[in-house]
Amino acid sequence: MPTFLIESSHEPDTVACARVVKVFLATGSHFLTHAHWGCMDGVHSAFLIVDVADKQEARGILPPAFRADARIIRLHHFSMAKVDETLARHGASG
Repeated sequence: MPTFLIESSHEPDTVACARVVKVFLATGSHFLTHAHWGCMDGVHSAFLIVDVADKQEARGILPPAFRADARIIRLHHFSMAKVDETLARHGASG
């Protein structure tokens, strides 16, 4: 199953942070209650890494008010063999 990073940003002030975190926690969703937050480091976003079928399903994890502005990124692992194969196919060396 594919892995996705979900990033949901919010306004950069203490009250906004607290309200957004409260919304996430109040859902009771395992995904949302285990979100990672960048607020204490000046990055006002929630981050979730989930294994779901597609980007649409990943976006659907978020509360409706946060879905439109969320960034959904499919994540991949690379092996040295795969990178070497790609470089060779394109006539490049590493």
